[in-house]
Amino acid sequence: MKSHYHCVYKLKYHLVLVTKYRRRCFTAPMLDRLEEICRDLCGKWEIELDEFGGEADHVHLMLDMHPNIMPSKFINNLKTVTSRLIRKEFSEHLKNYYWKPVLWTRAYCLITAGGAPLEVLKEYIQNQERPEK
Repeated sequence: MKSHYHCVYKLKYHLVLVTKYRRRCFTAPMLDRLEEICRDLCGKWEIELDEFGGEADHVHLMLDMHPNIMPSKFINNLKTVTSRLIRKEFSEHLKNYYWKPVLWTRAYCLITAGGAPLEVLKEYIQNQERPEK
């Protein structure tokens, strides 16, 4: 748990970004560079990047965010910056996969993670001692 002024929070997210057309274009050096860029950008947004992993056609990030951050704005920025830098640094390799300046599909998957299982939370909420009147 973290706190900020009058707020206590624990906001963990699992983010999955997929390459355009699900092209298997990532190499190990590209994934290393993607992680470096993501860590740098997370630092600028004051977001903790707890885990990073990927395969040839997608990446997974485990993020710890502050409640003042709008996830969609951060993700848009993350996709824009990583796409621009990776396309610039690995242009020779990527021209075999894309003829347009693209890297990511427009969609992404963002799932909340951590904390108690949903059934435990539901039971806790249902069993609150409600006043009689």
